[in-house]
Amino acid sequence: MESNGGEGSADWTAMVMAFRGGVTVRDRKFKLRSFPSCFVGFEAVQWLVDHGFAANEEDAVRLGDSMIHAGVFHHVLREHSFKNENLFYRFAEHEDHGGVDVSKGLVSWGDLIFPSFSGGHESFQPDVERDLDGSTADHKLTVARAVQPLDKYNLELLDKVHPATWKDPVAKSKYHLVVIGAGAGGLVSAAGAAGVGAKVALIEAHLLGGDCLNVGCVPSKTLITSAKAAWQMKNTTRLQELGLTLDGEVRVDFGKVMERVRKVRAEIAENDSAARFATKLGVDVYLGYGQFISENTIEVNGQKLQFAKAVIATGGSPQIPPIEGMKELLDEYITEQPGSLPILTNETVFNLTELPPNLGVIGTGAIGLELAQSFQRLGSNVIMFGRSGRILPKDDLDLATILQDQMVNEGVSFHLNSEYLSVKKEGSKLLLVIREDGHERSFAFDAILVAAGRAPNVKGMGLEMARVKYDLKEGIKIGDNYATSNSNIFAVGDCASAFQFTHVADFMARAVIRNALFFGKEKFSSLIVPWCTYTEPEVAHVGIFPKDASSRGFDVETYEKYFKDNDRAISEGETQGVVRIHVKKGSDTIIGASVVGSHAGDLISSEIT
Repeated sequence: MESNGGEGSADWTAMVMAFRGGVTVRDRKFKLRSFPSCFVGFEAVQWLVDHGFAANEEDAVRLGDSMIHAGVFHHVLREHSFKNENLFYRFAEHEDHGGVDVSKGLVSWGDLIFPSFSGGHESFQPDVERDLDGSTADHKLTVARAVQPLDKYNLELLDKVHPATWKDPVAKSKYHLVVIGAGAGGLVSAAGAAGVGAKVALIEAHLLGGDCLNVGCVPSKTLITSAKAAWQMKNTTRLQELGLTLDGEVRVDFGKVMERVRKVRAEIAENDSAARFATKLGVDVYLGYGQFISENTIEVNGQKLQFAKAVIATGGSPQIPPIEGMKELLDEYITEQPGSLPILTNETVFNLTELPPNLGVIGTGAIGLELAQSFQRLGSNVIMFGRSGRILPKDDLDLATILQDQMVNEGVSFHLNSEYLSVKKEGSKLLLVIREDGHERSFAFDAILVAAGRAPNVKGMGLEMARVKYDLKEGIKIGDNYATSNSNIFAVGDCASAFQFTHVADFMARAVIRNALFFGKEKFSSLIVPWCTYTEPEVAHVGIFPKDASSRGFDVETYEKYFKDNDRAISEGETQGVVRIHVKKGSDTIIGASVVGSHAGDLISSEIT
């Protein structure tokens, strides 16, 4: 019988199960090399035809390709699609790239944290924690505490990006590439290298997906979407201009807003999951702390991984300013000590389930501004603090001021010449004391968000043993070819670049694959870096500024077009903004551009092409 059902149907499932049990799987040899647990392409084609799952050999090849696409099996070297030839293929379950250890009886984080028969309010049994492997128990529970609350969505997230009972694979004799860190840069490095046939190991101590998935792009943009919708409904003046009237009060259910953040994050997490990288991409996934013990060896969970090349992609962490009392209060909150109050960073702000009525934000970069505007729109009273006298220090001052004016109109207050003196608890409030214009001032908050920059994650990896030079502030030192002081070790992303953006880590990783594995000559200096702050209005930039051109010895001409003169902007009522383009004088070469206004992040891409 031919299989009429598509992938996931009953017919498809029956066919796959029959194929797994019917095709001959055994150890094979080719040119003095052994390939364990394989079947042969032409034998599999014949089996599919003989058993009625395919009408002919061409149909069988198409069916085999569908199974490869679904992750049922793959070519042993991942070099071929399914072919009616003497090629070796292996079922995913016969690969050892790491996986959930079902022998422990624990499959999900829900089983670990909420065991089926633990004592509860209606039980006389005492609460007893399950005895996990002692070498990893503390680390595992630390991972769980970092993601709160432990509802079904966060448990789903954890099951995907740091499975509770993950069992590391047995280390291969030598890897073509070992990657430390599974954020954007690490995942792209691992997936890309495995995709061209390299033997790859990926090491992650915390959550696969890194900042972008877990505490950055994904949750922040989801929160911004809810906040923008709330503001559009609250902005009655704008609604009246559009001929609309909203009867009744606009109410924000902050708990539901954050529940949606967790739901979206858990759904997207499948792309970055340990299971996907191990079973579908063929990457050996190790969950633990990796440490260099020599110039070509990394140790993780007691196993020594030798490599030809390595990529460090450990990212960055929130930088905590040296304000008296800040570190102690932050430690109290992170460790959930009784009476602690929320000192938040981007790593913990998305754990909130209740809206802080009064929120202080320290730092006026992209992270602080995006979250400050969102919380103000959702109902908090937000005050922002900075030391430089302005917001968005990387962008043009006049364009940043357009954003600042909009946020002031929405109710956000700014104190941009602050000298931070102390933070302390006073009852149920956090008291921030600053000096401004020579006067001491105090502000009481229900929570304080610290968004004062990021520090590279470079400690505790044994970089000295690998001969990799680094700086605690600037990160790992790399050359224009992305290589470190050890020519076989490369670094990408926030741990090595001042451009701390997900897309930069992504493109650095793509370049490193070519340079490390294929003798490529990709240069970091050739990378064009656009960026955008996703506030309203958005602020975006690409290329260099006139001050950069001046220091490099050439003049520029600047051209501007205002949104208020654009027909579409007028029609949509989005007339606040400007497009600014810098051209090398005497030429038609665009060397830089800035946009502030609606959809600036989309518009800036037109200046790249």
